[in-house]
Amino acid sequence: MKKILFAASECVPFLKTGGLADVVGALPKYINKDEYDIRVVMPNYKTIPDELKEKMEFKCNFNMDLSWRNKYVGLFEICEGGIHYYFIDNEFYFSGATPYGNIYEDIEKFAFFSKAALSILPLIEFKPDVIHCHDWQTGLIPVYLKDLFSGDEFFNGIKSIMTIHNLKFQGVWDVKTVKDVTGLSDYYFTPDKLEAYGDANYLKGGITYADKVTTVSKTYAEEIKTPYYGEGLDGLMRARNNSLEGIINGIDYEEYNPAADKLIPIQYNSKTFRKEKWKNKKALQEELGLEVNPKKFMIGIVSRLTDQKGLDLIDCVIESICSEDAQLVVVGTGEAKYENLFRHYAWKYGDRVSASIFFSEERAHRVYAACDAFLMPSLFEPCGLSQLISLRYGTVPIVRETGGLKDTVIPYNEFDNTGTGFSFHNYNAHEMLSVINYAKHIFYNKKREWNKIVDRGMAMDYSWKNSAALYEELYDNMIQ
Repeated sequence: MKKILFAASECVPFLKTGGLADVVGALPKYINKDEYDIRVVMPNYKTIPDELKEKMEFKCNFNMDLSWRNKYVGLFEICEGGIHYYFIDNEFYFSGATPYGNIYEDIEKFAFFSKAALSILPLIEFKPDVIHCHDWQTGLIPVYLKDLFSGDEFFNGIKSIMTIHNLKFQGVWDVKTVKDVTGLSDYYFTPDKLEAYGDANYLKGGITYADKVTTVSKTYAEEIKTPYYGEGLDGLMRARNNSLEGIINGIDYEEYNPAADKLIPIQYNSKTFRKEKWKNKKALQEELGLEVNPKKFMIGIVSRLTDQKGLDLIDCVIESICSEDAQLVVVGTGEAKYENLFRHYAWKYGDRVSASIFFSEERAHRVYAACDAFLMPSLFEPCGLSQLISLRYGTVPIVRETGGLKDTVIPYNEFDNTGTGFSFHNYNAHEMLSVINYAKHIFYNKKREWNKIVDRGMAMDYSWKNSAALYEELYDNMIQ
C-alpha cells in the first residue's frame, strides 16, 4: 500500500475560502483506495462547523518546540469514506474568526502547523511515501524534512510535492522574524533558498526543497516561467523546469450535476437541456426581479470581485455589456469598487442587471443552471473551476486565453463546427466585448449552432477521475 499525506490549510467540507479547499476535499476521494492510503492534515480552526467538530475523536497531545517557544499540539481525527482527516489543535493559533488574518500572524501560525504536521506522524504510526503540500501555508514542510527532521530515521526517504494553486500568494515576511519563528539557521536564508528580494518566502522554500513541483494547469505551468506571470519567482520556476508539471484540476461531478442538483428548480441533462434549461432561466428572472423573458441572452458571473478576475475590463465596457438585448447576473464579494460598480448597474438597469453581493452556494448553482453564457475575463487564472462547472451545466463559457481557461475551453470555430465556448487573447476590454457580441450573435441568429456548442461542452469530462489518474502516475514515479 502506497502512503500519501495531503497537507493543506483548508479542505471541503471542514473549511473553504477558495478553490484550494475543493481540490484537497475532492482529489483524495478519487484516488484508488486499493493501492493508496491517502490521509489529510489541516488546522483545527474554531470556525469548522459544530456538527463536524462533534465527529472528531481526540487522538493525543504533546508539547513541541517552535524555535525557542514551547507549544501545545492537540490532535483530532475523523475517518470518512476511507480517508483519515487529522486536525492540528492549538487555540492560540486557530481560534480566530477567520482562517487567515494578518500575514505576520499567519507566518508564525503556519510555521507551527508545518512542524506539527510532521511531528504527529510517528505518533499515528503513519510514514508517508509522499507528502503532498498545497500552497505557501505548507511551504516549510519540504524545508523541515531536509533540516530539523533529517536526523530522525523515521523521516528518511519521505518525498515531497509542492502544488502551487496561485503563485500570487507566497507567505513573505522579514528574514529576522522568520528565522526567529521557524528555528531555521542562517544557511537557509540565501537567494538560492528561502530569501527573495530581501525577505523570507515560504512558498519559495517549498518550491526549492520539494522533490516535485506541480501547478493546476499545463498553460499556467508554462506561464509562471515568464516575468509577466511569475510573480518574481519566474527564474526559480525556470530553474525547476525539469521537476515542474501542470495537472488540471477537476470538479466533483456528484456535487455539480444538473441532472440531480437539488439547488436548482428544474433538473436537466445533455439530452433534455433544450426543453428544460430555459425554465431555470425563467425561475431565476422571477427570483431576481429581472424582466421575465426566456429568450433574452443571459450572462452570468460567479466570482471573487477582484482585479485578478479581469473585472477592470468589464468596468470599461459595462454599459455595452448591459445593452437592452442582454441580462447580467453577478454573484460574489470582493473589492468595494467592484461591489459598488455592480450595485450601481443593478440599480440603474433593474430589469436586466442583478448583483448579489454576497456568496450563496444555492444562488451560484442557480446562475450556472440558468444563464446562457458565463463570463471569465481573468488577468491570470491558474486553473479556474467556474468554467468547468459552466460546461457541465450547458452554460457557454466566454473566457480569456490564460492558464486553465485556455486548457479547458475550446474556442468556437464556425467553419468546422468545433468548440465548447468563446475566447479572446489580449487583455483588452474591446476585444472582450467583441467576443461577447459574437457569442450573442450566434445565440440569437444561429440557435442550432449554439445548441451544438452546448452539446459539446456538456460532453466534456472534467471530473476528478482523469486528474486523479495523473496524480497517481506522479506518485508512482516518485515512490519508485
